[in-house]
Amino acid sequence: MYELVYDYKNLYDAYLKARKQKRYRRDVLQFSYTLEENLIELQNELIWKTYKVGPYHPFVIYEPKKRQIFALPFRDRVVQHALNAVIEPIFERCMIYDSYACRRGKGTHQAARRMAYFLGKSNNYYYLKADIKAYFSSINRTILRTIIARKINDENILWLIDEILNSTPDSGLPIGNLMSQLFANVYLHELDHYIKNVCGVKFYIRYMDDFIILHNNKAYLCGLLSKIKSFLRTQLALELNDKTKVGKTSNGIEFVGYRIWSRNKLIKKQSLSRMRKKARAWRHGKISDERFLSSLGSWLGHAADTASHQAVERILLDNLRFAIYTKKQLKTQ
Repeated sequence: MYELVYDYKNLYDAYLKARKQKRYRRDVLQFSYTLEENLIELQNELIWKTYKVGPYHPFVIYEPKKRQIFALPFRDRVVQHALNAVIEPIFERCMIYDSYACRRGKGTHQAARRMAYFLGKSNNYYYLKADIKAYFSSINRTILRTIIARKINDENILWLIDEILNSTPDSGLPIGNLMSQLFANVYLHELDHYIKNVCGVKFYIRYMDDFIILHNNKAYLCGLLSKIKSFLRTQLALELNDKTKVGKTSNGIEFVGYRIWSRNKLIKKQSLSRMRKKARAWRHGKISDERFLSSLGSWLGHAADTASHQAVERILLDNLRFAIYTKKQLKTQ
């Protein structure tokens, strides 16, 4: 199976995936300039197992909250796409239907629709909403490696996985890394299995480390919460954060950027506030036109099929008026 990873066509396909929407960045252009030579070099490093992960470039983002991202050199992103193409289908076959993060056809819109479907079922009066405290940095690599080895028995692929897992001195997994997304999903699949198959929960949904359970009995959910905490602590060395709670579904549930009811959903107030803040920053020249325009499409997509679409359209119209007014002012000068 390892030979599939370093197969030249697989490496070329991985290069195309890695450069998607980034083809004019300097590091991508440099790699592309001598593409065949670079791919053959990577192929040889993988064949002879001399490959080493390059240095990460850390930076901080602030949306939706402050996070430190670790960006890899482009050649390493190519390797991760090549590895992912081979091993992702193996893990995908094991995933539950209602795990929605970083999976094909399983994005935020699908998760929101599924949640609304669950809420439309009779007697789902209460919900348990929880997420993991500092999830990526709390993942235990030893436990993760054991979980991975249950599905992957090719020692050469395990060698490459070890190179990636041990490429940072810190514990946990680096955010911003393709394999981190896959392995983070694989890690919490253990929780999915426990909740669905051991506890017998019917209405359960997870988006990365955020998960929700619906039931008609509040006491049942409180008791289940204690079991989940014990499982996470003893089996995965994880803790739930302080925002974990049991509440009434009639008040709506905040999930994947929305407040959701069975027949309606709203964009969270914090998201609308961030939109207005970014629009003000653009009007004052603090962010570029390109960056602002790239946000517009995602805003409209996020607002689709919600009762908040008028609020988002109002933000866009206000800024369109500003752009037209500014253009007229420049013409008269």
